Amino acid sequence: MSQLDAFLAGENHEDVALYLTERYLDSQGKLPNLGEAVDGGYVLVVPGDDGRRAFAAGTGMDAMEFARGAMDETGHISRSLDGGECPVAGNDPDGHEVAFIFAFSEAQNDEVGGLYERGDVVHAYAHCACGASYSDKWVVGEEDATGVQPGGSEPIESTD
Repeated sequence: MSQLDAFLAGENHEDVALYLTERYLDSQGKLPNLGEAVDGGYVLVVPGDDGRRAFAAGTGMDAMEFARGAMDETGHISRSLDGGECPVAGNDPDGHEVAFIFAFSEAQNDEVGGLYERGDVVHAYAHCACGASYSDKWVVGEEDATGVQPGGSEPIESTD
């Protein structure tokens, strides 16, 4: 199992995942291509502190500040962490490609309730080429039943 597959399965909650497009990497040139090649870019899965430093080096932004800002807007992020649907794109996807994604997971937590009671939760934050940032989260193993679904704009977060 690759590091990315293990991350997406909810293993290694201390790790973070970073997706950077080939175009973004070419323009920034700060983060070595040590990740797993995916369509259009690379996903790097690394221990939390190292990942936050790599994110800052690759994007020039603090990872947690970026995540806090991206939480203000929801949008669909690919469950393979290699793309998304910018919520401000409307019917014109031109110029609305994901530039980078930062993601982490949390273990199931019955005391918190909601999604966290259902299982491990992946939190993902994307930055679009247009400058917009947005977030998505889903329960591992219930990716089609939780979070913002493709073509949607509102998260499915009920516990039914």
